[in-house]
Amino acid sequence: MEIPDQLRCLFSAQVTEADGTYRLEIPEQEVQLGGLSEGGTYRVALLDAASDTEDGRAPTEPARDHPEERDHPEPPVEEGETLTVDIEDIGDQGDGITRVERGFVVIVPDTEQGERVRIEITDVQQTVAFADVIERLSYYE
Repeated sequence: MEIPDQLRCLFSAQVTEADGTYRLEIPEQEVQLGGLSEGGTYRVALLDAASDTEDGRAPTEPARDHPEERDHPEPPVEEGETLTVDIEDIGDQGDGITRVERGFVVIVPDTEQGERVRIEITDVQQTVAFADVIERLSYYE
């Protein structure tokens, strides 16, 4: 399955019915890490939980034999990894902010909003990573 770069978060949930409407609850962690905000409008894709995987679980469902992974998934980046990213926002401290897989936040100092850069991940924490600019790129590269 191809996942677009604009993906803000990815999680499993059940659709429930209440008062004649159907609801999908978004976990608080996805709002905090995925850059979502209450009252915002987002596109949602629903996939059947019986999607094909080798072990029969949904692609986003954590393995049941590792409950710690369910509560704290591993960060999708590693120290030393290089990525090409677009700076989406500027944080309170003036650093650039980009999001990678699953909406995971990467802080990139000395960048401007809208800038495309090649970065190297320098520090990875459970909920955020930090990176240095290796190269500033044109949007046509």
